[in-house]
Amino acid sequence: MRNLKNLHFENRKDYFLIKINRPKNLNALNQKTIEELILLFDFITKNSVGKYGIVITGEGDKSFVAGADIKEFVELDGKSSLKFCRNGHDLFNKIEKMHIPVIALVNGYALGGGCELSLACHIRVATLNAKFSQPEINLGLIPGYGGTQRLTQIVGKSKALEMMLTAEMISAEDALDYKLINNVVDDIDSGIKKVEEYISTFKRKGPNAIKNVIKSVNNYFDKDVDGFEEEIKLFIECVKTSDFKEGIQAFIEKRCPDFKGE
Repeated sequence: MRNLKNLHFENRKDYFLIKINRPKNLNALNQKTIEELILLFDFITKNSVGKYGIVITGEGDKSFVAGADIKEFVELDGKSSLKFCRNGHDLFNKIEKMHIPVIALVNGYALGGGCELSLACHIRVATLNAKFSQPEINLGLIPGYGGTQRLTQIVGKSKALEMMLTAEMISAEDALDYKLINNVVDDIDSGIKKVEEYISTFKRKGPNAIKNVIKSVNNYFDKDVDGFEEEIKLFIECVKTSDFKEGIQAFIEKRCPDFKGE
């Protein structure tokens, strides 16, 4: 995909790599970057055959995403702030509902909107120098891209309130202890190695099953959906696939299954 000014996009062998590419601004998530990410995820949705995951990281080793671009806050009012929030929600909902796993490789600062971006991803890997925070309260604000909801879902009510009310930065080790992230690695190189291990694992699984696991887990948090009933429907959907038959046959024959996504 061309004409991406704020993103670096790589079509790697088994996965897509996205880098937020605004290192002079600590990869701050401005509205233009959000719009590019929405377009890019729409593109990936239509062109994901043969890909088993998406990795999002930040350019350089200082920052994953150091929040939203504060320069854009100056002009916000009641009307414009609605569009501001909707754009972020549209993007992060799109990421959360992707049919292939999205992994955040957090290198450096993940503050405000950057922390919220990582929360929308399915798995989070952080380097030792990663720092997480929801500091919006210092601006007289609250997280506006779904952070109050996803952070609470992931770390629990008390810890989420503590993070949002104190605005303190937490280390990668503390983030792992809070279950905010899945893994801590030494640096970006070992981070790439770790996410590629995940991708290699996903490659051996049934694509339809992966898609339906993500969908079913997301249903748990949707108040308008009966997650248990939807799980039954998604289970039946999997049973109707050729991959299910291949999985059962491979188990009986004591071999690795050869899933086709069919």
